[in-house]
Amino acid sequence: MIKIPELLAPAGTLDAFKTAILYGADAIYAGLPGFSMRARAKITTDEVRAGIELAHGAGRKVYLAFNLFAHERDFENMPRVADTIKYLRPDALIVSDPGVMMWVREHFPDMPIHVSTQANICSAASVRFWQSAGAHLCVLAREVSHDEFKVIREKCPDVGLEIFVHGAMCMSYSGRCLLSNFITGRPANRGACAQLCRWKYDVILREHDTGIEMPIDEDERGAYIMNARDLCLMPRLAQVIESRPDSLKIEGRNRSEYYVGAVVHAYRAALDAYARAPDDFDPAPYMAELNRLETRGYTTAFFDGPAGPDAHNYETGRSTSQYHAAGVVTAVDAEKITLELRNELRRHDTINFIVPHSDTDISVRLERIINAASGNELPKMSAGQHNSLIIPRAWFRDASDALVPYTLAYSHK
Repeated sequence: MIKIPELLAPAGTLDAFKTAILYGADAIYAGLPGFSMRARAKITTDEVRAGIELAHGAGRKVYLAFNLFAHERDFENMPRVADTIKYLRPDALIVSDPGVMMWVREHFPDMPIHVSTQANICSAASVRFWQSAGAHLCVLAREVSHDEFKVIREKCPDVGLEIFVHGAMCMSYSGRCLLSNFITGRPANRGACAQLCRWKYDVILREHDTGIEMPIDEDERGAYIMNARDLCLMPRLAQVIESRPDSLKIEGRNRSEYYVGAVVHAYRAALDAYARAPDDFDPAPYMAELNRLETRGYTTAFFDGPAGPDAHNYETGRSTSQYHAAGVVTAVDAEKITLELRNELRRHDTINFIVPHSDTDISVRLERIINAASGNELPKMSAGQHNSLIIPRAWFRDASDALVPYTLAYSHK
């Protein structure tokens, strides 16, 4: 019997921690400002501690990202880092720098070490190197094909292997791109990437002798020359599971709790469906759920080998989805649901709820927009400042008992 791999979700906020737990992640990874890839992370040390305690209380694991490429000044701060790790008590540390790995082994000899995708591991030889250095698990580069993964798995049976199954792709090796650092001074490896690959470009021909600039006209299809589509391996999930990875990773520590919950919900349901009946597994229903997310379009990227033209979206850097996050349930009682808004809602809009651990379809048409703070009725309400609306249970045609705090809602744009 094939073992179902761990489903690993990102958390850049405490709400994302709570949402990932609610929707069925087996493990969660997070980072701290200045200590990891996400230098601009909004989550505080105490919030990470609270998230870890919630996860452990629910029987889930938490891995702390510590995967910066360290400079000398970073090692000067290591005593403070050590105190933080002791305070947080994660289940593993995710590292990419050999010097950081040596430091972890010296100061936390019993701490499991996961080697980050930042190490760009693409071969069994690299896996064995990191294993010999003390790694318990290696996160393979997104550039590894499925056939290559199967070879690596065969040659490295006694070390954990993790692969990305969903999320943003980098047009360079992850974190190695220098465009952002060079042009804006924001380093990609520390989570401050300005994502210049998503920008629209014009090509300029310079005549050095005269200083004349002559623009070369391009149509819309040729403008977004580096804009990678988002990775999605849901259509190939059965093959992924059968190749025996230990962990399936969802990208997105800078994403909203809506993104985290919706993606975790889809992959959790798909993994559970495969476990129940692998021969009858059909990814289509779960793919339909992922298509509702804001996305640049999906690609299987390097799964079948070198990525082709379909791995990039040359037309636009914006989302291709017709839906957007409506809000998050923050409170429920016998009479009403309170929904904190993430986008503007208008009277007569229909919103749909993503029910945790269920494929139940619950929707409601907003007969009125009722401001939760004032009780006033409005024609529309915008998100921001924790703006919330009230939805009376009487408006639901479906049973609404499955709706609990942190349940997500979406609507048509």
